[in-house]
Amino acid sequence: METDFFPGRLGLIQRVLPRYRVPFFDALAAACAGGLSVFAGTPRPDESIAVAGRLEAARYAPARNLHLLGGAFYLCYQRGLLAWLADWNPDALIVEANPRYLSTPAAVNWMKRRGRPVIGWGLGAPPAALLAAVRNAARLAFLRRFDALLTYSRRGAEEYAALGFPARRIFVAPNAAAPRPAWPLPVRPPRFDGRPRALFVGRLQARKRIDLLLRACAALPEALQPALVIVGDGPARPRLEELAAQIYPRAEFPGAKHGDELLPYFLAADLFVLPGTGGLAVQQAMAYGLPVIMGAGDGTNDDLVRAPSGARPANGWQVPPDDLPALTEALRAALSDPARLRAMGAESYRIVCEEINLERMVAAFMAALQSAT
Repeated sequence: METDFFPGRLGLIQRVLPRYRVPFFDALAAACAGGLSVFAGTPRPDESIAVAGRLEAARYAPARNLHLLGGAFYLCYQRGLLAWLADWNPDALIVEANPRYLSTPAAVNWMKRRGRPVIGWGLGAPPAALLAAVRNAARLAFLRRFDALLTYSRRGAEEYAALGFPARRIFVAPNAAAPRPAWPLPVRPPRFDGRPRALFVGRLQARKRIDLLLRACAALPEALQPALVIVGDGPARPRLEELAAQIYPRAEFPGAKHGDELLPYFLAADLFVLPGTGGLAVQQAMAYGLPVIMGAGDGTNDDLVRAPSGARPANGWQVPPDDLPALTEALRAALSDPARLRAMGAESYRIVCEEINLERMVAAFMAALQSAT
């Protein structure tokens, strides 16, 4: 899939502007002849989202987010949105396909009155458990306002289609944080050089379930227990360091690393492990030929990490959330067979070279824009 160019001005609304999205938005801006403006606000203080204060190629327009309620009832209203639209005057608009963002319908109406397309961008539409018929009807009515939908995964696309949105207007934009690697596949010895090395990179917070990773490593036979490197910082770090000292002193906490500082950690590792949710560092790890153990979540994991039982070549394991025995077994399987692990790492590298990278993500956005204009 080659990237085309959008001939006009593109607007994009985000609740917040995460730091990891900056490379994508700048790459998307480079594909827009009239430029890209991103309208985004700040998260709630307890969300632990590392936000960006600026963009390089794209424009950043700060929103004033009003956060309402919380948990399953959370809502957000973005002040200043219509003023930004009037100022930027986009030829097309991309918004998060989330009905909890109360200012989105006003933005859609503003564009529709001017005969301009609006594209929704979302995870998908998992089947509703309670009041399914009513909730699905409301979801579909919301989605039908969009001229096309972008989603991160094939599962998300299938969910939108099952809800009733036309499949021909759904585009899969793989969730990527980095471009395709410009370096060859790193060469690792066929056998471990001493004790195997497992790596985690990310923010140290409860939802990452690093405590589970420490317990799983401790439960392995001594010969398979890896040197565990936990790169990152965050509110859970003191508690995790205390737990590691008690049950797994082979764990190392070098602190937060960014950019080129991460290179030696990726090159020294044999396996990348993310037992909890989130984690775009997975794609970075795969670019350095690392197999992955990852907590199962939304459909983005299905496209990124392919288990040995699947029809396609495997590059890792997905484990159910909060399942210590499953995580322990995946680690045992990974570290028991170095040759298979190396083959999985080569498949990880192929996936990010050919299927899941910033170039492919931008190309999917361009395809959606082309279909809607």
